[in-house]
Amino acid sequence: MAQTETVAFRMRLHEGQADEYRRRHDAIWPELVALLRASGVEDYRIFLDDESGALFAVLTRRVDHGLEALPQHPIMQRWWAMMADLMDTHADASPVQVPLREMFRL
Repeated sequence: MAQTETVAFRMRLHEGQADEYRRRHDAIWPELVALLRASGVEDYRIFLDDESGALFAVLTRRVDHGLEALPQHPIMQRWWAMMADLMDTHADASPVQVPLREMFRL
C-alpha cells in the first residue's frame, strides 16, 4: 500500500452558487475522476460553509503523486473553465486555493 498524505485548502464560492456547484460536481466527468486517480488522489472531499461561502477541501493523495502536472492537462483546464463562473479564480481559471494548516488530529 502506498503512503499517503492529507492536505486541506480553502476556496471561495460566489454568493448564490451552492446549488449549481453541487449540480456540476454531481455530474463530474468520468475522465476527470480518472485523471485525479491516476495523479494520486485517493480521497477528495469539499465542504461548504453556507454562511461565509467558503469551500473547505480535504484531499488525501499518494506521497508520490503527480498533481503538479494537472494545471497543464486539457481535462483539468476545461473543468476549471466550466467552474470559473461559480467561484474565485486566477486569470487561468484555476481556483484560488488558500492552504490550511493542520491544527489538530485525533
